[in-house]
This record gives sequence, structure tokens and C-alpha cells, in this order.
Amino acid sequence: MTIAVFLLSLLGAMAIGIPIAFSLLLCGVALMWHLDMFDAQILAQNLINGADSFPLLAVPFFMLAGEIMNTGGLSRRIVDLALTLVGHVRGGLGYVAIVAACVLSALSGSAVADAAALSALLIPMMVAAGHDKARSGGLIAAAGVIGPIIPPSIGFVIFGVAANLSISKLFLAGIFPGILIAGALWATWWWLVRKEQIVPPPRRSRGEVWTALRKAGWALMLPLIILVGLRFGVFTPTEAAVVAAVYSLFVAVVIYRELKPSQIYGVFVTAARTTGVVMFLVAAALVSAWLITVADLPGKVVTLLEPFIGSPMLLMVMIMLLVIVVGTAMDMTPTILILTPVLMPVVKAAGIDPIYFGVLFIINNSIGLVTPPVGTVLNVVAGVARIRMDDVIRGVWPFMLAEFAMMFLMVAFPALVIWPARLLYG
Repeated sequence: MTIAVFLLSLLGAMAIGIPIAFSLLLCGVALMWHLDMFDAQILAQNLINGADSFPLLAVPFFMLAGEIMNTGGLSRRIVDLALTLVGHVRGGLGYVAIVAACVLSALSGSAVADAAALSALLIPMMVAAGHDKARSGGLIAAAGVIGPIIPPSIGFVIFGVAANLSISKLFLAGIFPGILIAGALWATWWWLVRKEQIVPPPRRSRGEVWTALRKAGWALMLPLIILVGLRFGVFTPTEAAVVAAVYSLFVAVVIYRELKPSQIYGVFVTAARTTGVVMFLVAAALVSAWLITVADLPGKVVTLLEPFIGSPMLLMVMIMLLVIVVGTAMDMTPTILILTPVLMPVVKAAGIDPIYFGVLFIINNSIGLVTPPVGTVLNVVAGVARIRMDDVIRGVWPFMLAEFAMMFLMVAFPALVIWPARLLYG
């Protein structure tokens, strides 16, 4: 009965158009009524405590870093470098998008920010070169998914807080899987464009490559600083977010001089608005998470999934399929916050490595950002590049299927995630 109250109140509120954050609060109220413990003071206290978390401070700073990078020229220089390196091969602009997405992922950690930057910079160039606009938009959307996988990642921060896991370990564990996802996109793009008759631009000279590398050098230093700092314990993930924001602001204002002092206020306001939406969502979800724990909902779910607990791989397949279905209708952040407290006890009962599960869970939620009909990143690409939503959905299908195939390959062979992760964080 408790599971029914939880699902019906949450899905019912969303079905009538109530925003997800308020739907989560209504779900919390419904659970309190069901448990005969309704108290507005408890509701308010848990709402405040939900956002009162030191690790969650990483979210606004990573949001700010992403805004500064897009406005201050760091993102453009990364794309220019990728152009000089692989722009001359057949379908080179597609490979540029994949390489640039990987590098930008190590700068901002936001799929939306990365997809917006790449759409504005590369889709006009790809269309001018003769590539299909829908396919180009689909590739950019699918490449944006890498943002929450390769560290730093806002998704890993939120999952780490909700699951009470080491965010540093999650960050380091996401590096190799992110590269594998990029490899799947690379192979898919190669297959799709192998018969195109588009003449690529000439290979850039060594001098041009060196110039592009020198211009992008300051931007490329940031992921190196963050990863080395996290690996050797110089700073925590929250402090890494502050380092990213301060460093990118310094480079954009002092080194590149593309971010004018008069623009700084607008960048901060934009980042603050986005952060406000995310943090209210987190706070509302943690109210429901507390009540889920009080109602022993995880225990009931463990009982339901007990037939699968004896086979960790089968259990992972079932969980991944569940998340795929949820991802078609819900954004990444609420999915993480709603499902994490329910699924983690099941995962631990089955003896699955929580870090391994976290990486696969975030990959699945990231792909959900390009899963129609809700896909947030699809909407961003369609809006920025002025492409019909139907065309973006048509273009993203082969890349999305390749990403799902790679994800299930990691389910079948957990060592693809676990071994590199343990090598990195010891």
C-alpha cells in the first residue's frame, strides 16, 4: 500500500502538470498522511535540511564555471583545437564534436551547457560542410550526454549526496566509461558518414596546430588541475568546484579578456537562476527520501526484487531497464533523487559495488537526457540550432542506441568500470 501511495501521488501530481519539485513535496505530504504523522513543521525542517549540505555547494560553482566557460571563450578555444586536430578527416566535424564534448565534460560537468555550446559553434559549420542537419543535431545531443559522466559531474555530486558515497571515487570511476561512450559515438558516426561525398578541409599545418594548442592551453589546464587535485587529496569535490569557477573566471577576464567586467553580473545571475531550480528540486526530493526511509519503502522494494538478488547481473539489467523507462518521462536530477534511496539497499543486498552501480546509474540517467519525448538536451539542441524537435529525435536515434549498447556492455562486463576505477583511486 505504501508503494502505491508513493507512486500514485507522485505520478498523479506530475500528470496534471504540477512541477516536479512541488510534485515531490505533495508526494511527501501524501506519505505523511498515510503514515499518520503529518506535521508541517517536520516537512519544512526536512525541506531546509535537504539543501543544507556542504557537498551540494559544488553544484552552484560548477554551474557558474560552465556559464563562464561558454561566455568567456574557453569552450570556443577547445572546439578550435579539436578542429585543427581531426577536422581534416572524412566526417571530421563529427569527430570534432565528440573530442570537444569530452574535453568540455572535464570543464563544466553539465550536459545542457556542453550541448548548448557545441550546438552554437558546430552545427552551422556541419550544415555548411554538407552534413545532414538532423544527424548533426543528433550527434551533438548524444555527445552532450558525456558531460555528466566524465568528471567533474553535477550528476555524480547529487548521487553521492543521496547515496552517501565518496564523490571523489565516483568522479574518478567515471573517466574510462565516459571515454567508452565517446568511442561508441565515434564508431557510429564513422559508420553513418563512410559513404558521404563531402570533401573535408585540408589538414592544418603543425604551426596552426601549435597555435590552437597554445590558445587552448589555459582551458586545458583546468581538468588536469581538478583530476590531479582529487586523486592526491589536495581538495574535495566541493573545493574543486570553487577552483573551477575561480580559475575559469581568471582565464576569461585576465588571460583571454573575452568576458568583460560588465558581463560578469549577468553570468552570475544566469548561474544563480539555474542553481535555484536544481537546489529546490534537491531539497524537495530529500523530503520524499526521508519519508521513503521512514516508511521502509526500500525494504518493500528489496522484497519485490528478491528473486533477482541472487543474480547481480540480472538485477542490474532489470534496474537499467527501469531507469530507461523512467528517463523517457523524467529529467536526470529528480530521477537520481527519487530512485537512489529506493535502489541502493537493493544493490547492497545483492553485493553489487556501489561505485560501479553509481557510474552505470548516472550513465543511464545521462542518456535519458536525449530520450524522447522529454529529453532536456534534445530541447536545448533544437532551440539553439533552430531545428525541429522531430528532426533532432530522428537524428539522435542511432547514437542513443550505441550509447545504450555500450552501457549494457558494461553491465555484462563490470570489469570495464571497476578495474580502471580502482586503478585510479586505489
